Amino acid sequence: GLVSVLQRFYCVLTAQYLRCMLTVALWSLLPLFLVCGQSLAQLEILCKQLYETTETGVRLQAEKALVEFTNSPDCLSKCQLLLERGSSSYSQLLAATCLSKLVSRTSNPLPLEQRIDIRNYVLNYLATRPKLAAFVTQALIQLYSRITKLGWFDCQKDDYVFRNVIADVTRFLQDSVEHCIIGVTILSQLTNEINQADTSHPLTKHRKIASSFRDSSLFDIFTLSCNLLKQASGKNLNLNDESQHGLLMQLLKLSHNCLNYDFIGTSTDESSDDLCTVQIPTSWRSAFLDSSTLQLFFDLYHSIPPSLSPLVLSCLVQIASVRRSLFNNAERAKFLSHLVDGVKRILENPQSLSDPNNYHEFCRLLARLKSNYQLGELVKVENYPEVIRLIANFTVTSLQHWEFAPNSVHYLLSLWQRLAASVPYVKATEPHLLETYTPEVTKAYITSRLESVCIILRDGLEDPLDDAGLVQQQLDQLSTIGRCEYEKTCALLVQLFDQSAQTYQELLQSTNSSTIDITVQEGRLTWLVYIIGAVIGGRVSFASTDEQDAMDGELVCRVLQLMNLTDSRLAQAGNERLELAMLSFFEQFRKIYIGDQVQKSSKLYRRLSEVLGLNDETMVLSVFIGKIITNLKYWGQCEPITSKTLQLLNDLSIGYPFVSVRKLVKLSAVQFMLNNHTSEHFSFLGVNNQSNLSDMRCRTTFYTALGRLLMVDLGEDEDQFEQFMLPLTAAFEAVAQMFSTNTFNEQEAKRTLVGLVRDLRGIAFAFNAKTSFMMLFDWIYPAYMPILQRAIELWYHVPACTTPVLKLMAELVHNRSQRLQFDVSSPNGILLFRETSKMITTYATSMCLSGQDYPKLSQSFYSLLEVLTQDHMNFIASLEPHVVMYILSSISEGLTALDTMVCTGCCSSLDHIVTYLFKQLSRSTKKRPAAMATDDRFLHIMQQHPEMIQQMLSTVLNIIIFEDCRNQWSMSRPLLGLILLNEKYFADLRNSIVNSQPPEKQQAMHLCFENLMEGIERNLLTKNRDRFTQNLSVFRREVNDSMKNSSYGVNSNDMMS
Repeated sequence: GLVSVLQRFYCVLTAQYLRCMLTVALWSLLPLFLVCGQSLAQLEILCKQLYETTETGVRLQAEKALVEFTNSPDCLSKCQLLLERGSSSYSQLLAATCLSKLVSRTSNPLPLEQRIDIRNYVLNYLATRPKLAAFVTQALIQLYSRITKLGWFDCQKDDYVFRNVIADVTRFLQDSVEHCIIGVTILSQLTNEINQADTSHPLTKHRKIASSFRDSSLFDIFTLSCNLLKQASGKNLNLNDESQHGLLMQLLKLSHNCLNYDFIGTSTDESSDDLCTVQIPTSWRSAFLDSSTLQLFFDLYHSIPPSLSPLVLSCLVQIASVRRSLFNNAERAKFLSHLVDGVKRILENPQSLSDPNNYHEFCRLLARLKSNYQLGELVKVENYPEVIRLIANFTVTSLQHWEFAPNSVHYLLSLWQRLAASVPYVKATEPHLLETYTPEVTKAYITSRLESVCIILRDGLEDPLDDAGLVQQQLDQLSTIGRCEYEKTCALLVQLFDQSAQTYQELLQSTNSSTIDITVQEGRLTWLVYIIGAVIGGRVSFASTDEQDAMDGELVCRVLQLMNLTDSRLAQAGNERLELAMLSFFEQFRKIYIGDQVQKSSKLYRRLSEVLGLNDETMVLSVFIGKIITNLKYWGQCEPITSKTLQLLNDLSIGYPFVSVRKLVKLSAVQFMLNNHTSEHFSFLGVNNQSNLSDMRCRTTFYTALGRLLMVDLGEDEDQFEQFMLPLTAAFEAVAQMFSTNTFNEQEAKRTLVGLVRDLRGIAFAFNAKTSFMMLFDWIYPAYMPILQRAIELWYHVPACTTPVLKLMAELVHNRSQRLQFDVSSPNGILLFRETSKMITTYATSMCLSGQDYPKLSQSFYSLLEVLTQDHMNFIASLEPHVVMYILSSISEGLTALDTMVCTGCCSSLDHIVTYLFKQLSRSTKKRPAAMATDDRFLHIMQQHPEMIQQMLSTVLNIIIFEDCRNQWSMSRPLLGLILLNEKYFADLRNSIVNSQPPEKQQAMHLCFENLMEGIERNLLTKNRDRFTQNLSVFRREVNDSMKNSSYGVNSNDMMS
């Protein structure tokens, strides 16, 4: 009995003792819980400040604190705490964003088990909280997608643990509508994530993952999306319900992401709707041979509201672009027939096309009809006559409503351009009917542009003519369309031009005509001149006939007559847009009808002779030059007209064919330009104190053209050259006079100098023959080189001054057409090099002393270092110690640069330095009669500062082991030399890395290092280096495998379990 009593007493005492100990333990943990609570509250406050505050200072402070949080060692545990206990959506967003950053990092990646735990945690979190804020759900799905993509090839017990994506979302799809939305969004986001390359990871790794995902999962996901869409379309969804509307939208996005996948790694630019082919894999054939897939999307388009139907049309655009080789001829014809039937059904019920997004996507769909199928295939479709009629009517209506979705017109014109271009090649017996409908399209475009002029002026709308790129794109398309049934196009243009020109002339002659009426007619004529130039340029697309050349002659005569009229009025008034249209016309006319390749018996020239008295090409060229001189005289202060005029002159002077240039040079107007290129005759050459220095850029083009024209008959005539250079000589003398005084007008000096060097650069560019170039060099050196040097000294900090001077020097040293091949006895090569190096030194010294930072120069700087260390190590070894240390510190910084080119260049430079050092050390151990002082000096610097080389050894080794090393071969070359120069330090570094591993991994890590140096001799011979490079590849792979399977050194307290 006593024993039992003692036992009960002992149990009571033990229980009391345990309660006491538990109480003490809880009180000891209380501060920790309080700290966690305070930390959580503080994080939520910071998140609110970051996302909600309007005060910049508060937001910046919050951002700084949160950046520190994301980099803290306990970030992972706090992220879970924020997700579990955070009361605001912003704190949940922060947690998801931080976790995405942690799983994405390339250095010190999270262990596999931990990433699996995070993946499972996120799925459970989304499943249990389907009504999170949309941006939080999106961030968590992004996190899941990132983990899945980066771990796509990770195995656990021979199982690819991140590939069961469809199984992961199945439970979402079997639950409520909100859960279904999450599940579909997961698949959609994952497809998009894997399709996009990540700059922080190698492109090869991205393509490997993308290809594996395409082959193993993508078709199943696409099939699932189509099946779900079929189910949804058969259930009469209530699309006024927000959740059901959202589910259908996500399903359509998923289908579109699957179809928009980069199947073969072409990485097309989405910003340029390229009319590309969708490279669907052969394994997908069944889905496209089954007409129900195509029919599904057409049925959806007709059954869902306009807010969703643009997504359906986007899917149809991709389906219509499926590669031709996916089908045989019969299958392709059947597929095309279903596609055309669907398009016909939309055109017969066009109500939804009043929505701009639907209209835009439908225009894209129409364009894909011809980009992927031949006209010979289209005409064989059963309903082709009806469909082409409907498309033509749709196009005409669209062009007439020019103000509605103007950016979509491109696709319609693209369709008709491709159709018209195919007409000469179609072999089918069925009629294509384009001779009926292309004139209607051409007429609709022309008349709608003319009618828009009055409305734009009346309502103050934006003028399409101001968008030169858009206008040129549409004109290029119209040039082909208009050449189909060209007789009708020409007749229409003649009729409209005559009406507008007659009205315009009457308004000018009338004393009471209004300015607005004149402006309207000028606007109409502007469009007509642009269009006439375009259709003349379209002559290259078709085999032209004499009759069509005669039609071109009719159009050209009218434009030249209009030019005579407008030029006669330039002293009173002019229209800039009309002048730009004239220049566009002249450019097209030059391409087609100027040159030896044109038959001079062409009926165009006959018509020009009959109407305007222009009997041959020389007279036509005189019209060109007359227009150029007129523009430069009256429009010298209008940069767009001046630059395009000078470009026309430049094109005429290029010299192909050479006969035309010889004809050009003989013209009195051209001789006038060669002898009078001064501001008195050409105002744009004047020094205008109101203009910017950058406004003088067109002067280079002008003098390039003049230089080419001068060279035609220049030969070795130095007197003619000197005569030509007189205005530039006077300008140089004026600048020299200014520089000789202490007080001068700096702005005037700058403008004079900048204009002068731009002129000289144009001449230097044109003088690509040795004789003419030597004339120029003898003229500029030695008389005027000091002036350029002085300008660099004075204005080194003004890029608008230094850039033109340096570009001139770059042109002078450019060995264009071997013009710098000086005679053996000539010192000119040395003189040119001396002057160039003096200018570079002057500029670089001034910039360095000014303390300005130019980060874009880093690539050039490191390229220079690479050349210096490769070929001039003796020179570097002779530099002052602080300069040597600066070079080494620059290389050390460059090793960690994000720019691969910079990093690779630094590796090469370091290799040259290390090799030089190793050779000098090897020589110093041998007996030599007299050691070179330079070598001893360089070795002494390195011995005094061993930490610099040791630091670079540590940096290179760290990058190879812990980071995503993209240039492993380059890194390996200096590493061997660094190890041989610092064997003791390398041993210490190796021991430190080994000891930092968990005990069970230390032996494996030690073995990795042993294998790294296996078979490596103590020299830097090529054979030894290559062996080391091979060892390093094996070393890096083994180390990464070892560390990937280890969770040591990372906060992995099973936080996501």
